Amino acid sequence: MLIRVVRMTFQENKVEEFLENFHANMGKIRDFPGCQHLELWQDENFKNIFITYSIWTDEKALNQYRDSELFKSVWSATKILFAEKPLAFSSKKIIKLV
Repeated sequence: MLIRVVRMTFQENKVEEFLENFHANMGKIRDFPGCQHLELWQDENFKNIFITYSIWTDEKALNQYRDSELFKSVWSATKILFAEKPLAFSSKKIIKLV
């Protein structure tokens, strides 16, 4: 299992455009082979900062998504809306407390 977190800061006047694009494609992303979970979070204090949290079967599955036409079309429409460079990282869960 691979956890992927991407923090994105958008131009304030581009937030709605980002949300429209995300809503239009979130089902396709979630249904992509290897994607097990997808969430979109919004910062509590800075309404133009969003984080995607996704779980993938492994790095190979994530890379297949990143090489796909779906990712290329979503990302090309998303990156032009940024106010800052996004921050992305992949992790694995080592401890879970319930």
